[in-house]
Amino acid sequence: MQSFDALTRVDAASAFDALASLKIPAQLEAKEPAELRGAGRDDVRLLVTPARGKEMHASFAQLADFLSPSDLVVFNRSSTIPAALTAQRADRSDVQLHVSTRLPADLVVVEPRQAIVAAGERLRLPGGAFAEMLTPYKGSRRLWITRLYLSEPFLAYVSRYASPIRYAHSTQTWPLAAYQNVYADEPGSVEMPSAGRPFTFEQLADMHERGIDAAFVTLHAGVSSPDHDEPPYEEWFEVPAETAAAIARARRRGGRIIAIGTTVVRALESALDTSCRVVAARGWTDLVITPERGADTVDALLTGFHDLRSSHVAMLGAIGGADRIARAYRTALDARYLWHEFGDSHLILRAS
Repeated sequence: MQSFDALTRVDAASAFDALASLKIPAQLEAKEPAELRGAGRDDVRLLVTPARGKEMHASFAQLADFLSPSDLVVFNRSSTIPAALTAQRADRSDVQLHVSTRLPADLVVVEPRQAIVAAGERLRLPGGAFAEMLTPYKGSRRLWITRLYLSEPFLAYVSRYASPIRYAHSTQTWPLAAYQNVYADEPGSVEMPSAGRPFTFEQLADMHERGIDAAFVTLHAGVSSPDHDEPPYEEWFEVPAETAAAIARARRRGGRIIAIGTTVVRALESALDTSCRVVAARGWTDLVITPERGADTVDALLTGFHDLRSSHVAMLGAIGGADRIARAYRTALDARYLWHEFGDSHLILRAS
């Protein structure tokens, strides 16, 4: 007889395999910021996957109605930096470089978009700078460890010469402000931690007035991983002591921990001590969260709608259950929710 854990792995794999076979229609890809489609950045829909029962349809403005005064909402304060550069090869052809993650010693992880590069190749960058391709990043077919030769500090350089990363579903270039969360104040993510995008200062103030506390972590998000079976790679995170203390206080008073985005879950799960308590921590994490591993630091997750093959969906299954997440995604497709960073929101309450 199979063990319960083995059955859980089989059920989760079956649910996600079925989910990965679904297609996201092009018309459900959000191509522009919500404020251009409606009344403001919070003018998006909210699908709620409750602990029990069927999904509920709401608006993002109603989010606080699903929370309680004893709850703690945890945000990722990492802000987005421009990270798309046009480089020139020795034959004068152009290649797009997406800078993903900053490493020590002036090294970075980059993604040459739709280009094959070689170790030792030097690419000319704007402003007299160079990028030297050193070696493929571990376990990746598309990412390279690269040394940048810049004439000014990294953040100053990309602010001057780079543009925000965007993908094919976005039909035009948007300013960097479109890729920022209103509360973010620590530059470092090259792709917006987009779960928090619909929040406005007014909504944050309303939550505070309702007695819903807030805390912050930092996780600098790199480029997304579109390759099937390619795991997430290391990203820098920090969980401050005050956030660990706020989580402990919320637990003592019976409150729930609400993560705003998968990056928050990844940071908190990377900051567990041997007693499975969240403690102050910082460093690099390559943690992959799946239904088999579980995720016990949060009771709910607010997120967007993810690529159906991505590791993010497995994390959702760790919190909401693989079958419930598969059903919720089918509901979202049937109800024509919008995908990607400018799309609609999904509140997942932990399965009972």
